[in-house]
Amino acid sequence: MPRPPLVPPTRSTYRHGDLRRALLDAGLALAREGGPDAVTLREATRRVGVVPNAAYRHFANHAQWLQAVRAEALAAVARSMEDELDAVPPPGPRTKPRGPAAIAHARARVRAVGRGYLRYAWSEPGLFRIAFLRPGEMAAELDNDPAKAGRSGLNPFQLLGAALDGLAAAGVLPPARRAQAEFIAWSAVHGLALLVSDGPLKGLQREQAQALGERLIDMVERGL
Repeated sequence: MPRPPLVPPTRSTYRHGDLRRALLDAGLALAREGGPDAVTLREATRRVGVVPNAAYRHFANHAQWLQAVRAEALAAVARSMEDELDAVPPPGPRTKPRGPAAIAHARARVRAVGRGYLRYAWSEPGLFRIAFLRPGEMAAELDNDPAKAGRSGLNPFQLLGAALDGLAAAGVLPPARRAQAEFIAWSAVHGLALLVSDGPLKGLQREQAQALGERLIDMVERGL
């Protein structure tokens, strides 16, 4: 009778590099595949090839690991927004602070952050969902945690704020309307992101969703 194949025991140590990084990557992969419900530390350690207790050498508990995974996803949102911002041509050296070129540039940057936000939400729905998982129970998106920042050192909310500051500096957004404008813009764009990724607009073709997103961003930018 043939012997069953030997199954190597699960390791308690990680010998192929950075275990902390590997656990974060495993969490992101789980989120990408199945959204927040699929993100469990037990499955992440199984994929990495260590016993579950090995994770606690790098994370105090499951919640801390989940928060770290979530921060990584938020940083990816920021980088998507930065990619769109990088595509905005810089103003010329002779651009007047409140002239037509400065206004057009400021408007384009507001559009870019909204476009990058929606692009990430619709291209990575599982990661987007975990990025904003139970905000009342996790650390706020409004803090200065560098783990949530993109290449610029700013997180998604701060990138939006910087774009709105540019709109105010160009004279488009009056000071009285600048206060808390981030929340208005964020609410509108985030709402559409969820309607398309997980709501009644989920059946829209990508081209239809993008066209709707452009219309919404236009309404937000001109209505602030």
